[in-house]
This record gives sequence, C-alpha cells and structure tokens, in this order.
Amino acid sequence: MTDIQVNARLKIKPGKMEEFKKLAHDCVEKVKEKDKGTTQYDWFFNESQSECVVRERYVDSGAVLDHMANVGHLLGGLVELSTISLDLYGNPSDSLKNALEGFDVTYYEFGVGL
Repeated sequence: MTDIQVNARLKIKPGKMEEFKKLAHDCVEKVKEKDKGTTQYDWFFNESQSECVVRERYVDSGAVLDHMANVGHLLGGLVELSTISLDLYGNPSDSLKNALEGFDVTYYEFGVGL
C-alpha cells in the first residue's frame, strides 16, 4: 500500500468563514491545475460553519510533497484563519514526515481491510 490518505480538520476562527472559503476555492483550483498524484481533495463544512474537514488521497508520499509545494503559498493563509490538525493514513516516507514536522499530525498505519 503506497497511497496516502489525509483527513485535515480545520477549526475556523470566528468571523473568518468567507475569507476561509475563498482560500479553499483557490486551493482546489491550484490542485486541479497542477497536482498530478492527487486522487481526492474534497472540502466539507459542518452545519455551524465553524469547522472544515478536507478529505485527501494521494498516490504516494511524493504526490503529497508535490501538493504541499503547489499550495504552500495558500497554506499560510489557512493557518492564519484556522487551527489545523491532520490524521494521516498509510506509510509516509521519511521525507514526508520531515516536511510535516511542526504540524499537529497523528499517523495511522494500515491494519486490515479490503
């Protein structure tokens, strides 16, 4: 299993939803334009419009690193508008783990499944 799955949970600061949604749209457009190994990149908002979960899937660790490079200039804005935590599923490379240092990341290795 080389694919990497990520659930990013973003708790949006009060009064920042409109700015946040604009950045979300910018991220999706950049992914459509440049990412080659991203197979899922879906943004979901809770009913109270205070949290967002981004469901992401990549063909491998290299694709995640490419994604980070492609949207990196937008991530700073998201960090200013929200608190971010990540759940990462799969077997990330050491390079990917190093790139994620400083982020709130919980790693999950594959156990059993289809």
